[in-house]
Amino acid sequence: MGAGIVGCSLADELTARGWSDVTVLEQGPLPAPGGSTSHAPGLVFQTSPCRTLSAFAAYTVRKFTELRVDGLPCFHAVGGLELATTAERWADLHRKAGLAASWGIRAELVGPGRCKELWPLLDTGQVLGGLHTPDDGLARAVPACRAQIARAARRGARFLDRHTVTGIEQAGGRVTGVITDRGSFPADHIVSAAGFWGPVIGSMAGVDVPLLPLAHQYATTRPLPALQDTGAPSSGPRAPRAEATRPILRFQDRDLYFREHTDRLGIGSYAHRPLPVDPFAVPAYEEAVAAGRAVPAMPSAYPFTEEDFGPSWQDTCELLPALKESAVDEGFNGVFSFTPDGMPLLGESPELRGFWLAEAVWVTHSAGAASAVAEWMVRGRPSTDVHGCDLTRFEDAQRSPAYVAERGARQFVEVYDVIHPAQPIAGPRPLRVSPFHARQRELGAHFMEGGGWERPHWYEANAPLAKGLGLPERDAWSTRHWSPIAAAEARATRERVALYDMTPLRRLEVTGPGALAFLQRMTTNNLRKKPGSVTYTLLLDEAGGIRSDLTVARLAPHRFQVGANSPADLHWLRSHAPHDVHIREITQGTCCVGVWGPLARALVQPLTRDDFSHEAFGYFKARETHIGHVPVTALRLSYVGELGWELYTSADLGQCLWDTLWEAGRHLGVIAAGRSAFASLRLEKGYRAWGQDMTTEHDPYEAGLGFAVRLDKGDFVGRAALQERGPRTRALTPLLLDDPAAVVLGAEPVYVDATRDGTGDAPAGYVTSAAYGYTLGRCVAYAWLPPLPAGTGAHIAYFGERLPATVAEEPLFDPGMTRIRC
Repeated sequence: MGAGIVGCSLADELTARGWSDVTVLEQGPLPAPGGSTSHAPGLVFQTSPCRTLSAFAAYTVRKFTELRVDGLPCFHAVGGLELATTAERWADLHRKAGLAASWGIRAELVGPGRCKELWPLLDTGQVLGGLHTPDDGLARAVPACRAQIARAARRGARFLDRHTVTGIEQAGGRVTGVITDRGSFPADHIVSAAGFWGPVIGSMAGVDVPLLPLAHQYATTRPLPALQDTGAPSSGPRAPRAEATRPILRFQDRDLYFREHTDRLGIGSYAHRPLPVDPFAVPAYEEAVAAGRAVPAMPSAYPFTEEDFGPSWQDTCELLPALKESAVDEGFNGVFSFTPDGMPLLGESPELRGFWLAEAVWVTHSAGAASAVAEWMVRGRPSTDVHGCDLTRFEDAQRSPAYVAERGARQFVEVYDVIHPAQPIAGPRPLRVSPFHARQRELGAHFMEGGGWERPHWYEANAPLAKGLGLPERDAWSTRHWSPIAAAEARATRERVALYDMTPLRRLEVTGPGALAFLQRMTTNNLRKKPGSVTYTLLLDEAGGIRSDLTVARLAPHRFQVGANSPADLHWLRSHAPHDVHIREITQGTCCVGVWGPLARALVQPLTRDDFSHEAFGYFKARETHIGHVPVTALRLSYVGELGWELYTSADLGQCLWDTLWEAGRHLGVIAAGRSAFASLRLEKGYRAWGQDMTTEHDPYEAGLGFAVRLDKGDFVGRAALQERGPRTRALTPLLLDDPAAVVLGAEPVYVDATRDGTGDAPAGYVTSAAYGYTLGRCVAYAWLPPLPAGTGAHIAYFGERLPATVAEEPLFDPGMTRIRC
C-alpha cells in the first residue's frame, strides 16, 4: 500500500524476483500521489554512521543511475559537499571520511579553495574545509517511480491509484485482504509503504507503527544570475541547461542544505522548531489541492511559515552572498517521517502474520530498503543486516505515543548535529531502572541509556581509585562519555571483586515437554545436558547467518532460562515454537548482579549454605540457591574474564540482594563497576557482542564462534548452509594498537600492507568494537578483515591519522582460562 518511491521500488523488486501477482494501492493520482516522494528534494548522501543505511543508499544510487525516463537517468551524480565552519565540524568530517572509507564510498577532505571551486558562490571566509563525495547526488524520485511502475507492470504488477484503504481483513492471526473505498482485494501479504500515513494503516491492522510525521521547510529562490549557464559555446545552438551541475551542499553547522533547480536555488532547513503533523488529520489529495494551502498543492505540503525560516535565510546569505540580492520565491513545509532512533521500520509484524512494514524510509535509502524487504519476503531473509531497522527493535516502554513524539521530535532537532557514538539520549529519562538504581545513585553513578534502561557506566565513588594510574592522555573525541574511573573499576575487577548491574540483559523462560527438542532445533550447540548446565549457543537463520547469541541454562528437565539480545529473539522463537512449548519474557520482573573478580568466591561463599567451590560448582553450571535471605538463580559465567557468578532474583528482592553482597564485600574492597570497565574487560577476553561484532551477514566460523556449533548433534536451523560453506574470505580479527596512547572507538577503516607505512589506498576492512584494554595497556580493536596471521601489521584510520596496529593472537588475556576456571 502506497505508490511513493518505496512502494514503487518494492513492486519492482518483488516482480524481479518472480512475484508477479502484486497489486499496489494508492490513494492519490499516479505517478505523483502527493506523499513525501512527490516533494522530496532528492538529496542522496551515502555516508552514514550506520553501515546498513550506507548500503541502502549505495544500492539506490546504482539502481536509479540505470533507470531512465524520457532519455534521462533517474540519478544525477553531481557529487556532494559538506562544509565545516567550526573546529568541531571539521574534526567530524575527518571522522566521516573514515566512515566513507569503511563502507567503500569515495570521499575526499578538501580545503576552502577547493570548496570554492566546487561552489563558486561560497564565501569561504568562514569555511575551514569540506568533505567532497563525488558519487553522491540527486535522485529524481517521481521519474524513478515512473520507471519502476513501468517495469513492474510489464512483469504483471497492477498499480491502482485513487484507492483509499479503509481496512485490513484478517483471520487466524494472518492478513487475508485489503478493503478500499472502491472494493476489496484478497492478499496473502500486505506491505504498508504509506510513508507518514503508516500509523493510520497500522491502526487498521492493530499494529503499532512508531513514527512521527514532522514538517520540514523547503524554499526556492527567485532566478539567480549567478546560477545561469555561462559555459555555452560562443556559436551554435545552446544546450539545455541541466537541472543541477554543482554538488549538493550541506551547511550542517546551521542545519541547512542546498541544491540547484536550474537557475534557482533550493534551500532545506532543519533549523526551525519541530512541527509535528497528525497523520490522521492529513487531508485527502483532492481536498489538499482544492484548498491550495501550499505550493506545491498536495497532502504532504503544508503552508510555509516564514517566521521560522527567517534565521535560515540570514545564514544562507552569509554563506552565499549572491543571495542577498534575491529572495524566497516559493516555500512549503513538507512532511517526512521520523522514528525514535532515526532508523526505518522494516519487517513482518509478529502480531499479524503477513503484515509488513516498509516505513520511515527516505528517498536516499528507498531502493536499498525495498530490495531488503523483497528479499525478506521471497527468501525469508535479507542479505543485508537489518537488525537496526527491524520493526520489533523497540521495547514496549519505547512504543508509547508520548515516547515516540518526544524522541521523533528530537531526531529532527539532531538530524545535522555532531553525534558521538556513545552519546546517550537526553530524554525521556529515567524510563526503566533496575532495583539497584537508588544504591547506584548513592555511589554517584554516571548513567547512560540503552533500550530504555538507565545503565551505570562508572561511579564517582571510585574516583579516588583512579588517582595515580598513569593513564595516557586521550584526544578530545575519545574523552567524551568516558572517565579514567573506568580504568580503576577494571583494575579492581581484575584484582579484587566488583558488582555489575546486568539487569538489562534480556531473559526468557522456555518451558514445556517439548522445550529441549525445540531449543535443540533452533540453536547450534548441544543443549542435551543434565539440569544445572549452562551452554553458550547461537541462533542462526536458514543461510547460516548469526541472528543472535544466547546463554541457555537448563534449570529443570522442561524449564530453561535463556539470556538473549533483542526483542526480535523473543519473536523469532515464538514464531517457531510448537504448541507444547511456552516462551515468556521475564526481564521486567527479575534482576541480575554480576559478581566478578578473584575474590568473588570469598564474597559469595559465606552467604550461602551451598558449596560454591570449583569442584562443586564448576564453570558454565547453574544452581538455584539462596544468598542470605534472597532466593537466587546462580549461573557461573563471566563476560569479563574473571571468576564469578551471575545472580538472578525477582525485582522485589533486588535491593536486598545488592545490600547483602555490598555489606559482605566491604572487607574485601568490593566496588560497584560500570559498563565502561565491562566493555574493556570483555574485549581483552575476545568476547563478541552480537549486533556489533557479528550479525546475520556473518557465519559462526568466520566470527570465531565455531566452538558453539555442533554439526553432529542433529538438524538445526542453518545447519545445511554451514555444511555447504566455502573457504573463509574474512575473519573477525583482534588488533592491538602499537602506541599505548592511541585509542579508536569503532567503525574506522583498517588498512593492511606489507610495508607498514599506512599508505594503502583501499581499506581491507573496518573496526566493529574497540576499547582501551587497561590490563594490557593497549587499545583493543576487533575488525572484519581477510584471514591474517598474528603479527601482521595494519593501520587504523582515526580522524585522518593512520595509527599502527598489529594482528594479535586471541584471547589476548588469560589464554589458559585459569582465572575463570579456578
